[in-house]
Amino acid sequence: MAKHIENIRKELGRHRADAIYLKSKTMKKYLDTMTGSGCQILIAKEKGYLLLDGRYVEEARQKERDLEIILTENIKEEISRIMKENDWHCLAVENSETSVSAYKDFKEKGLDVILLDEELGQMRIVKDEEEIRRIQEAVDRTDWIFEQVKAKIKAGMTENEVSAWLQYYAIASGAQQMAFDTIVSSGERTALPHGRPTNRKIRPHEPILIDFGIQYNNYQSDMTRMLFIGEPSSEMKKIYHTVLVAQTTALAAIEEGKTGQEIDAVARKIITDAGYGAYFGHGLGHGIGIGDGSELPRLNPKSDTVLKEGMLMSCEPGIYVPGVGGVRIEDDVLIRDGKGVALNRTPKEMCILQEETHEL
Repeated sequence: MAKHIENIRKELGRHRADAIYLKSKTMKKYLDTMTGSGCQILIAKEKGYLLLDGRYVEEARQKERDLEIILTENIKEEISRIMKENDWHCLAVENSETSVSAYKDFKEKGLDVILLDEELGQMRIVKDEEEIRRIQEAVDRTDWIFEQVKAKIKAGMTENEVSAWLQYYAIASGAQQMAFDTIVSSGERTALPHGRPTNRKIRPHEPILIDFGIQYNNYQSDMTRMLFIGEPSSEMKKIYHTVLVAQTTALAAIEEGKTGQEIDAVARKIITDAGYGAYFGHGLGHGIGIGDGSELPRLNPKSDTVLKEGMLMSCEPGIYVPGVGGVRIEDDVLIRDGKGVALNRTPKEMCILQEETHEL
């Protein structure tokens, strides 16, 4: 995206750097270019380069529209050459993607090196209309996938089988891949916030926690919903109701001008007042976008980020009681016209499925 190249150039100006060397998949996706390990990027104030080896050159010629393609067997040496040829002296790099040896190599070439990471996340924190459109497309497909899989779930099915159906319908929907490792847990295992699927069989009256997302056109979705086969216990109903009230109330509180910690506090107070404060052990939300674990903003007790128009985040309170089970409900939320709006359309009311038995 040419507009995103200009955003990076503005960042160069803020740090008085001549060019920035980008290696992460996150930044490659942000620039809508090749994401292979042998494809790396150099952006300068007036020029941009896609440096790659022979494995990618033909595909790059077909796809790349904004960057000059340079075929090279040694990317770091080529970057040093370009910097010297243009009399550029200050190189910004991604801190998390730069080894100590690479840093030393650039310094030995006489370059001033600036380490950036959080700054690039802040640059991407407000989404433009094209990014919002892509995320909404991913969310719409996520809603559809959940409906297809919900119709498949029966007692006796394993968590792994549910996960397999999620992946099948994700690919059928046009997704590039899953956004992250799918979470499917049941029974007491729902008390594990990131419980990966196992061969445990789903039983009647137990909670089923499903947390998944897809990557579509380089942008991601992330949704969590709960299911029950037959009536759950009275305690699980209480936990579910508490989380639902916390989630919907916090979502309604999301608005421009508030901080991440203020929104987190809304959900946390409801859960604490219900007696479950000790069982809500994570932040309320994280940024939604390209995704790599560093997407901003964050909604947690320490976040002083001031929310702005165009920011996109999850809202996902949870209660996890060991030996009993857990509940989490999650939407992707956009600040539009100053207020938080859920992009997901999948209902959040307690969903109780009929008690049918799965047959192999």
